Amino acid sequence: MERKELYDSILDRSKRIMWQDDCYVDLQSTCSSVSSQAETKDADWIKKHQEQLQRFMTTSFLDGMLTHLRKVEVLSSAEENKIKEAGKLQDQVNMLTTITSGKDTQGSDALQGFIESSDSQVASLILNHDSMVKEHKEVLLRRYEQHRDRDLVSCPKLNISSRTLLLVDGLSDLQQKEHDLMQVGVTRGRKRNHLRQLGLAKLLEPLTRISLPPRVSVTVGVAGIGKTTWVRNFIRQWCQGTICTDVSFVLPFNFCELNSLEKLSAERLVKMAFPHLTDPSLVLSTSCRTLLILDGLDEFRCTLNFSDAGACNDPKKEVSIDDLITNIIRGNLLPDVAVWVTSRPGVASLIPGGLVDRVTEIPGFSPKDIQLFLNHHFSEKDYASRIWAHLESHNILMVMCYIPGICWMVADTLVYIMQSETQESLPRTCTEVYGHFCSMKAEVGEPRGREPVKMEQLNGNNRKLLGNLGRLAFYGLLKHKYTFSEQDLRAYGIDPLLTQSSLGTGVLIREEAVINTTYRFTHLTLQEFLAATFYHVSSKRAIFDIFSESTMSWPKIGFQNHFKNAFQHSQQAEDGHLDVFVRFLAGLLSVALKPFAGLLALGKDDGNQKAWAAGFLQGLLVSGDTVVSLRAVNLAYCLQELQHTELLRSVEEDLQLGSLAGKLTRAHCVVLGYLLHVSQECSEQTNLTGSLTYKTVKCLLPQLLYCSHLRLENNHFKDDVMELLGSLLSAKDCHIQKISLAENAISTKGAKALSRALLVNRTLTSLNLRNNNIGSKGAKFLAEALKMNPVLVSVNFQNNGIEEEGAQALAEVLQCNRKLVSLNLQKNRIGVGGAKRIADALKTNMTLTKLILCSNQLGDKGTVALAEALTVNHTLLLLQLQSNSISNKGMTALTKALRSNRGLLSLNLRENSIGVEGAKNMAHALRENNSLQDLDLTANLLHDDGVQAIAGAIKFNRGLTSLHLQWNFIKSSATKALANALLSNGVMQLLDLQENAIGNEGVIFLAEALKTNASLRTLCLQGVSAGTSGAIAMADALTMNQTLQTLDLRGNTVGMEGAKALANALKNNRSLKSLNLQENSLGMDGAIFIATALKGNHQLTYINLQGNGVGQSGAKVISDAIRANAPGCVVDI
Repeated sequence: MERKELYDSILDRSKRIMWQDDCYVDLQSTCSSVSSQAETKDADWIKKHQEQLQRFMTTSFLDGMLTHLRKVEVLSSAEENKIKEAGKLQDQVNMLTTITSGKDTQGSDALQGFIESSDSQVASLILNHDSMVKEHKEVLLRRYEQHRDRDLVSCPKLNISSRTLLLVDGLSDLQQKEHDLMQVGVTRGRKRNHLRQLGLAKLLEPLTRISLPPRVSVTVGVAGIGKTTWVRNFIRQWCQGTICTDVSFVLPFNFCELNSLEKLSAERLVKMAFPHLTDPSLVLSTSCRTLLILDGLDEFRCTLNFSDAGACNDPKKEVSIDDLITNIIRGNLLPDVAVWVTSRPGVASLIPGGLVDRVTEIPGFSPKDIQLFLNHHFSEKDYASRIWAHLESHNILMVMCYIPGICWMVADTLVYIMQSETQESLPRTCTEVYGHFCSMKAEVGEPRGREPVKMEQLNGNNRKLLGNLGRLAFYGLLKHKYTFSEQDLRAYGIDPLLTQSSLGTGVLIREEAVINTTYRFTHLTLQEFLAATFYHVSSKRAIFDIFSESTMSWPKIGFQNHFKNAFQHSQQAEDGHLDVFVRFLAGLLSVALKPFAGLLALGKDDGNQKAWAAGFLQGLLVSGDTVVSLRAVNLAYCLQELQHTELLRSVEEDLQLGSLAGKLTRAHCVVLGYLLHVSQECSEQTNLTGSLTYKTVKCLLPQLLYCSHLRLENNHFKDDVMELLGSLLSAKDCHIQKISLAENAISTKGAKALSRALLVNRTLTSLNLRNNNIGSKGAKFLAEALKMNPVLVSVNFQNNGIEEEGAQALAEVLQCNRKLVSLNLQKNRIGVGGAKRIADALKTNMTLTKLILCSNQLGDKGTVALAEALTVNHTLLLLQLQSNSISNKGMTALTKALRSNRGLLSLNLRENSIGVEGAKNMAHALRENNSLQDLDLTANLLHDDGVQAIAGAIKFNRGLTSLHLQWNFIKSSATKALANALLSNGVMQLLDLQENAIGNEGVIFLAEALKTNASLRTLCLQGVSAGTSGAIAMADALTMNQTLQTLDLRGNTVGMEGAKALANALKNNRSLKSLNLQENSLGMDGAIFIATALKGNHQLTYINLQGNGVGQSGAKVISDAIRANAPGCVVDI
């Protein structure tokens, strides 16, 4: 019975039915299983949509949901209150899902049913968001797949994923008003040092923790820099989920597509471009984070009018396409949608700055990038190195290669020429490059096998097409039109099918989009080149103004009249959009274009037109406005393209030789401006010392903006010039990093003008005002600016009479400025009071590393104050206190500070009154301090006792590498102590004992030490009363020592025997690089010994044999012998 009860309790018969005689189904167990599966399914639904519930839920939708769940008795009143009291909306959603998940199927069913039955946007996003996003990403990836190979051909180091944008504070005048090539030319592709870099992944992120993400971002870049490539790369990375994962939808549009549209709504635009997005209102809703990309604003046929455009805030309302774009950027339409606009800089500037939250710039190639590019793509047959060498020797081509799109064209063309068997010279001008490029594209696909092709037939096939393309290019250029429809092509006699020929595909790019198909030239410069070829050919037969396409004009007959007309239009164009066109127009007159004159139908030129054009252009150089504008500088570019370079070379030579004084006519100023663009050497250090006046500064001012290091020393500048230079440094386009105004006549007023500029300047890092007269008031003005200037790191006020009052103002700067690294106040009479002020500032300043206070009447009191500062300041690395009347008392304070200071590396105490006691105190300090590396005690009163004490410390010191003891009344006994110290010291690299009467005995002691010492690199023994025996001992040491590199024995009496010994030593020594034997009574024989010894010595790079009585003829013989034996050795004799 017990067993039966147990069995029944396990399988209750009431819960079992007969299935077969021997088979039963447990209904309770089956129902339980089905119920469990249903609960799991419901829980999975909630879990699957948990993220969407949190992301898209709104307060009103949640309230409606709670009301419904309360109504169907899924939630109790207490549970409803618990959800509402959970805190933030996301917390409330979490509480809701937690409670409903615990209600078996009833809670989740009710929740799911409410959402699925709702027709609100929130419900649609919760249910469909993920599938919509997945489908959208798949569509975009398929759409951009055709561009993948083209976008990813660069070497890995140049791929966009490894590059960064530059975050800029608006656009400069140069970017807003000048041609793309002019922008690249004047900046030479350099990144501005003060700009922050921004990776593509952070494009839409806030810059700080407290800032908001940008709504409207504008990315600018010149034509060919890769704006569209960056956009496509962004889209791919977003589709792959690697960047901007919080963005639900990215909607890319190209303005080329939008050009064909007239009137439509925002929603219709989205539906037209992305048909798979069946409900655009969802994509554009406030619940989704959506990014709208508007690529290529400069290619838009409409000019955006932000002042007069009609307001529209309804995404369903149809408006004109330009009003639609204007309202989207303004934020009237789609205010919650992020907008990313790309454009060339000039057109981007038309968007009001107040509407743009972030401006970024795409940097071009650097010279290093160009080399990487060439090595990656043209590594065969040494092409990369040959192309690089050619670019280095032709700056104008190098500048163009800073633009990646042009770099491709130039490199391809140069390789094409190198592969040819015609032995053509490589092009030296842009016109030649583009001419060869067109020839290459015409010949691609033609059977040539590097044999001469029947060019007549080839040219005939392509000449008509090229002529029509030139006409399209020219009139498009005049209208600022850079993209064309099939209708445009036909209007100019171009069959779209012909664009698929080898020449057509090389010159025109066909862009297919969902909305329409457009065409554009491979690069803007190619459009300008073809426009120039059309104008050149047409000008030889046209009788009316070619610039007037469809209107009547006064007759213009003859090539020269048309040529003049083109330059007149170019000079009057404020935006410089015809600059490169006229460069090509001038270049087409060059005789070097003969190889492809047939293809371009240029006709023959006997050289007269070129000579006439050169004279015409030089006349324009002379006759222009007082101030040299970029329009004027473009004339010099035209002379370069014409290959009429006499004036250009003349000015460049004068600039390099520093002989421009009195030669700077207006024409020279224009050419100088050109050189500052194309010559890296000229722009990196522009030396205009002693060359300028107020008039020439005013003339050159706009072109000086783009120098890196500007030297304007010894120009007698007064305060009026400083007003001009102040405006220069205040300009947004200023690229000057270092400026030297030393040796001028700048006073307080000029310093005030300079200080105003420093308040806004963000590029200048070094300012040199040495030997002016700014005075204490001028120093005060500059100090106020330095308190706020965030970039200046080095300032030189040497010899400006700033006195104590000025020093006090600069001390205040040191207390708050966290950028200044170097401050030179030499020879300013700051006195004890000024020194104390600066010392107090040093106690808190942690950035200054170099302080020069020489010749300032500091005395011991000022020195004591500075020493006290050194006990707490460990960031100052160099301190110069030369000529300050410091005695043993001041030295005692300094040496006490050195015992605890661990930052100072260099201490200059030359020309003071430090005696034996001070030297002994220094010796004590050197036993404890191993951080000081350079100690200069030249011209003090140390005597033998003081130097012997220092020598004793050097035995144990492991930090000091340079010791200067010149003019200290040292004799042989102290030298012996120094020599003994060198036997155990392994760090000392320079020992200077000049002008001390150590005699032969002292030199012999040092020579003996050199046989063992392996650290000393430089030994200065000028005027130490050494004779033959000392020289012989030193020679003996050189046969064993293989580390000494510089030996200075000037002003001794080595004699012929000493020279003979040194000569024998040089045959074996392999370390000595510099030997100075000036004024040593060597005679002709001694000098010959030295000269012949060099035949076996391959390390010596400098030797001085002046003042040794060899005569002029002997000097020539010896000099020739040394050059024959050691060609790499510089000889002074």
